[in-house]
Amino acid sequence: MTEHTTSHEDRQPSAVRPPDPADPRGALLRTPEAPEAAAAAAPAAHGRPNDPAHPGAPAPCGAQERAVGGAQDQAPGRHDRAGASAASGTGDSSEHAQPSTDQSSPDQPDPHRPRPAHPGAMTPTPAQHPLSPDPLPAGALVPGAALPGVPAPGVPAQGPAHAVGQAALQRDGDRLRFVGAATRRIARGMDLDEIVMGLCRATVPTFADAILVYLRDPLPVGDERPTGPVVLRLRRTDRLRMIEDGTEEQESESTPLSPALQPQLVPAQPDLAATAELCEVEPGGALAEVLRGVRPVFADSPAALAALPELLGGSRSVPGGRRAILAPLRGRRRVIGAAIFLRGPERPAFESEDLLVAAQLATHSALGIDKAVLYGREAYIADELQRTMLPETLPRPTGVRLASRYLPAAETARVGGDWYDAIPLPGSRVALVVGDVMGHSMTSAAIMGQLRTTAQTLAGLDLPPQEVLHHLDEQAQRLGSDRMATCLYAVYDPVSHRITIANAGHPPPVLLHLGGRAEVLRVPPGAPIGVGGVDFEAVELDAPAGATLLLYTDGLVESRLRDVWTGIEQLRERLAATARLTGPDHPPPLEALCEEILDMLGPGDRDDDIALLAARFDGIAPSDVAYWFLEPEDATPGRARRLVRSALARWDLDDLSDAVELLVSEVVTNAVRYASRPVTLRLLRTDVLRCEVGDDVPQLPRLRQARATDEGGRGLYLVNKLARRWGATRLSTGKVVWFEVPRPGLG
Repeated sequence: MTEHTTSHEDRQPSAVRPPDPADPRGALLRTPEAPEAAAAAAPAAHGRPNDPAHPGAPAPCGAQERAVGGAQDQAPGRHDRAGASAASGTGDSSEHAQPSTDQSSPDQPDPHRPRPAHPGAMTPTPAQHPLSPDPLPAGALVPGAALPGVPAPGVPAQGPAHAVGQAALQRDGDRLRFVGAATRRIARGMDLDEIVMGLCRATVPTFADAILVYLRDPLPVGDERPTGPVVLRLRRTDRLRMIEDGTEEQESESTPLSPALQPQLVPAQPDLAATAELCEVEPGGALAEVLRGVRPVFADSPAALAALPELLGGSRSVPGGRRAILAPLRGRRRVIGAAIFLRGPERPAFESEDLLVAAQLATHSALGIDKAVLYGREAYIADELQRTMLPETLPRPTGVRLASRYLPAAETARVGGDWYDAIPLPGSRVALVVGDVMGHSMTSAAIMGQLRTTAQTLAGLDLPPQEVLHHLDEQAQRLGSDRMATCLYAVYDPVSHRITIANAGHPPPVLLHLGGRAEVLRVPPGAPIGVGGVDFEAVELDAPAGATLLLYTDGLVESRLRDVWTGIEQLRERLAATARLTGPDHPPPLEALCEEILDMLGPGDRDDDIALLAARFDGIAPSDVAYWFLEPEDATPGRARRLVRSALARWDLDDLSDAVELLVSEVVTNAVRYASRPVTLRLLRTDVLRCEVGDDVPQLPRLRQARATDEGGRGLYLVNKLARRWGATRLSTGKVVWFEVPRPGLG
């Protein structure tokens, strides 16, 4: 920066010269001057130390610098603005000098000259040059003045007052750094326990030797108004813990502070063991008044002296004086608790500024707790919604074993549109369903629940898989024009060892054979549900015993790192590698297989929720099945009893012969009475003995209480009393009535 001297008189031809490289001020430039002028200017620049009007006044920093570096050359009868600004401590290189109207002698006091300032002060001067009509800007610093805590060049620090000021500035800076670090730690918490722990560990031991945190029990959620009395429960206490060598174990992550604020070793710390765990706040009492006031108070204040015994219990007290702070915790709507900060006798007591620190900690903690409670309620609702939308437990149908998994998309997106289901069907069959509704919101979960209910209803009608998807497509269009979903519906028959599959835009299933070979089944992809006007196609495939069918949603195989088909190939390879570990004759356990499949997902490799359904086909051996067609005539019940007796004798189940013959006779009699086509009778020997009777009448029988004069109506009553389970299922061609009887030694 170069100073330009401007005057109404003639300019000096060489008024500027380069700065002295040895000058410690660096950029302050000086004009050439004669030695005589410098000697004459030096006493005036030093502020006349012997002037009785200014006893003992030190010289301004600018004057000292001119004494070291030389004063600016001034022509007689005029003042250079730059030189005058430097003398007054408000130099500005962009201002121009004006002609002087002051004709006083240099030896006379200048009434416009400011009083000399302390060399280390940074107070802005309001003085202005006597020849300048504009005042200096507020906050302008004196050139050469010392910065805070840094004395001017060549000027020593000024005594005890300077040290006290520096210590106060250091403590204030430490408090700001501590509050920043503590609030960051508190804000990292997502749930209630993390936030309370963050408050305790950020506070102890940096700010206090111990802390007690009380919260309302129960905590109010959102805008709901709590009923009943206000009860505070001691949620957490933290204090300094001594290690064997006598040092303290510090768990705080706060910014390191100066020794004045660092916790000291406290031999006798506050005993928190006997503190009351529950406290009922009396309406209108001292504690209620402190909590209503919101502002933290010292323990020696009149309000705290009356409130603390009510909070801690009559047998407990806190350190006297300013060694305890009671800070209410106020959330968005109401006070939700209180915190007590304690310091031991060997540590400096709290100061007035510490009340502001406690208020900041309490405010951030209370707002964080309030949000954590709201988040916890929303997460609970989401979890309950998702749980009720999915099967609580899987059924245990005959001839197939099932396992499932569900993973939400993320911790913050706990609900989604993925679902799976297993629905028992007549004839020991089972329907396997997996679907995916677009989105990860409550709306997606609600649409998923409606589609799942519709699929269960359609499965109960025993419709073919392609018909089920057709009706699901119509239901999705009724729910809205933008309700899109994919679905795969399969029906497994353990007697025929066949599976029928229909697909609506879903990833194809993978079949793991007993020998360890994994193949992707070729199923027509179809259009997603909700498109409308699309015909669905079903295929029938072999389902050999010991094979495992895997149904899944696209979240398992698709992510930002890979496309769908790459993920499907990785899944197939993972299944084959897992099967090789157990050998060619032993399929891997279903639960372990599901875990292995999910382990293929790496960190950050999941963008969508995942539904997984695994089915192990055990089947029913032909030797365990007996099947007959019976004509609807009067002699049919007697023939049915003989056939059943013969089959039970072949299976060494003669002990069940009397009961099973009676039940078969009653059910077949009801079928023959109303049927117009042949009646079917089938016996299945698994872990139970199952009997199924089918006819072409769609009306389902119902259990009723027969009157004493009625000749009939007691058949189902006998079935209900003698069978372990029984039921009736409507088919597209009629109905099936079935019952199960436990096998001897297995029931």
